[in-house]
Amino acid sequence: MWIVKVALRAPYTFTVIALLLMIGGVLSVLQMPKDIFPAINIPVVGIIWTYSGLPAQEMERRITTVSERALTTSVNNIEHIESNSFNGIAVIEVYLHQGASVDAAIGEVTAGCQTILKTLPTGITPPNILSYNAADVPVLELSVSGEKFSEQQLYDYATNFIRTQLATVQGASIPLPYGGKTRAVSVDLDPGKLQAYGISPQEVSTAINQQSVILPSGTTKIGKREYDVLFNGNTDTIQAINNLPLKQVNGTTIYIRDVATVHDGYTPQVNMVVSNGIKAALLPVLKNGSASTLDVVSRVLKSLPRIAATLPQDLQIKPLFDQSVFVSSALDEVLREGIIAASLTAVMILLFLGSWRSTLVVATSIPLSICCSVIVLHLLGQTINIMTLGGLALAVGILVDDATVVSKISIAIWRWENRWSTESWTARNRLPHRHSWQPSAFASYSFRYFSWVETLTFYSRRWRWRSCSRC
Repeated sequence: MWIVKVALRAPYTFTVIALLLMIGGVLSVLQMPKDIFPAINIPVVGIIWTYSGLPAQEMERRITTVSERALTTSVNNIEHIESNSFNGIAVIEVYLHQGASVDAAIGEVTAGCQTILKTLPTGITPPNILSYNAADVPVLELSVSGEKFSEQQLYDYATNFIRTQLATVQGASIPLPYGGKTRAVSVDLDPGKLQAYGISPQEVSTAINQQSVILPSGTTKIGKREYDVLFNGNTDTIQAINNLPLKQVNGTTIYIRDVATVHDGYTPQVNMVVSNGIKAALLPVLKNGSASTLDVVSRVLKSLPRIAATLPQDLQIKPLFDQSVFVSSALDEVLREGIIAASLTAVMILLFLGSWRSTLVVATSIPLSICCSVIVLHLLGQTINIMTLGGLALAVGILVDDATVVSKISIAIWRWENRWSTESWTARNRLPHRHSWQPSAFASYSFRYFSWVETLTFYSRRWRWRSCSRC
């Protein structure tokens, strides 16, 4: 081949090219993201509607169905739509055709949802619109626990202190924590007292809302100075809410404390997390897009000591699940098997061929081919995962087979073309004496014998075919 002739004429040039391939392969491996599986890009847009207190049947009739009909007329490249309606929650998944732009679909979905917002039940808020794929799974799960803290406090620390600081980690996505109790100011009404004073629950809600407002009051100019005028009617403490006037009954002012109990409470709990027998909050960590699982987990774990320094000492943050351990072990196993296969291949070539030169050629071509493949994968934006490493391991076997067969057939054909110099060939290939007998030599000469037989068979069939064609 022409490339072989060029390599023989310019050996130093190809030596430099081989070194560049080795360096480029190592740099590509260090920069490429590492994960278990390649990125699975399924174009899906999710819409989540929330309307607390509405039954699942009404969510399906009044929100889900209306949204689906609006999306079919305003969103392009829809393959199919799936939806699930729960109590107070409606989840709609819009699957797009392959190659469709997810960013454009998100814009179209947002515009469509804003259009139908006035036709939905009064007071509903705009939906959460997000895109996701099959690889959006937690790569790390953190447990936030402490014996001296209530569930409300654990959830509050996990949501407002830990989650906000982890959100700055590159490549990490932090959803809301599981477990714990969502902290809220609870107003527990007493039905007997409400009935005695003739007050309805709606009147209590209206009184609290009307007396907990902040209005823009502007500024005032006094002399040469201009001052901000603050009109803050919002209550700062729970005791202030208890002292809010509610209604006058027979000339007597009824306060909130007379018909209800206001305390630092929580919303109805829907899930619970227990770690080592202690109630805790679970904070999952997801990776964004094509970020490397190993890099995301490493950055999160490095930031935990800095975050823990800003929290109470009795509050513990421990990783319960770490996917990077499995990823590292899986990649190490594949690399180990590939190295073992390459080493065994080199040993077998040396055993059967009995040539250090052929063994060195094959052993050198394996890492160079892998480095070239890794560089191409890096340029194409691929990741290092089990599938890419497995493909490279399979390619090593094919590469060794091709290199061995081409090397031996080339030698056999060269000998066949120079077959008339039998004296020199016999002198070079005479079997050694008994005192110098070695298994490698026997394997080498046996392989050469079979190569000769295959070569003679090939040329005899070729001669017969030519004879038949001439006839």
